[in-house]
Amino acid sequence: MTAYLYLPRARGDKSDHVEKAGSGLLVDYTAGGKPIGIEITAPAQVGIAELNRVLAALHAPAVTNEDIAPLRAA
Repeated sequence: MTAYLYLPRARGDKSDHVEKAGSGLLVDYTAGGKPIGIEITAPAQVGIAELNRVLAALHAPAVTNEDIAPLRAA
């Protein structure tokens, strides 16, 4: 199972390329280099600290344990 965390995006933003951002984390970018989402390829194995490290590097808000609780339950 995979999960996807949508980042703020404009209507019509589409993924142009993907970059690995850590173990089990892939970031989708527009052609202009704007991050628009993070694919979490192994939700049970990705820790909140690692996910928040990637979010911080993308200048995106951190998530809480409550935010990712559905991933842990799945």
